[in-house]
Amino acid sequence: MQRILARSAVQMVIITFVFYTFPAVFVVVWLSSRTPEQLVAISASISQPDVVVRLVFVAFLILAVTVALSYRIARGRAEAIAIPLDELRARAERLGAGDARQPALKSGIVEIDQLSEALFRGTMQASRRLAAERDFAADASHQLRTPLTALLMRLEEIAATDDLEVVEEEAQIAIAQVERLSRTVDELMGRTRSGVETSPAVSLDSVLASLQREWQPAFVHHRRSMHITGDRGVKVRAAPVALAQILTTLLENSLQHGAGTVEVAARRSGPSVVIEVTDEGKGVPPEIATHIFERSVSSSGSGLGLALARDLAEAHGGRLELLSSSPAIFALFLSEA
Repeated sequence: MQRILARSAVQMVIITFVFYTFPAVFVVVWLSSRTPEQLVAISASISQPDVVVRLVFVAFLILAVTVALSYRIARGRAEAIAIPLDELRARAERLGAGDARQPALKSGIVEIDQLSEALFRGTMQASRRLAAERDFAADASHQLRTPLTALLMRLEEIAATDDLEVVEEEAQIAIAQVERLSRTVDELMGRTRSGVETSPAVSLDSVLASLQREWQPAFVHHRRSMHITGDRGVKVRAAPVALAQILTTLLENSLQHGAGTVEVAARRSGPSVVIEVTDEGKGVPPEIATHIFERSVSSSGSGLGLALARDLAEAHGGRLELLSSSPAIFALFLSEA
């Protein structure tokens, strides 16, 4: 923009010089070549009224031509600046209306292009941040829904019995679930503050035992069973809440879509620990088997469970895979502590 304004000023100076200085120089040179007698005659003729009128007319004509050319140049430069500014304003309005798919403007004016690129970068950052916040909200709702559902089941068990021993047992389990829910909320808040997942050493036996106590009533209610087998005394690198959430997702998936006994088997495999979850159901439909871990891909429900479980596994240095679609065998790979 500064270059355009400077060019306009230079052009106006050149026009002024051409239409004023050049005729004056020409007249001076022409008069210098005249003899004294000719100069006297010229002076006498200039003093005539009609000649003065002609000279004044010529001066005004030169002034009018100079003003017209200067105006044309100024208007052209103003349009060169105003048109990309109007386009930039229109893009900003579309951005405010929610249209973020707009490339940076290329106007040839450095300042406007820099402003457009800054607006484009800010739009992309805002879009990514908004998408991340949407994903986090969906993940948080899914992570909190399962503990709340399990807690509701415990409270229903308490309300349906008069046996004080059963009430006490169920109340203790409900308290443990509330504590787990509190830890889940703390972990979610920690993720929003730092954006970094921690992977401490955790006892796999304790996590599996807690999950078995939590999910056994649900399996009994559906007249199904859950068995935990494999190596004992194993510690893995994962946050307890994240590990419980991953396995909870697999158990919930087996309970909803599988059949028969659910087997949870843990085994060492070199420096890794593999936790396999399988059941006796028909397995994963072929049409979604290759996309099972993608968001919004599910046979029912929100479609967030397996996608979130995979993200949690990767955040703790592990991975979650579908080893077999029929029968369904999900395998969680983690580093041994």
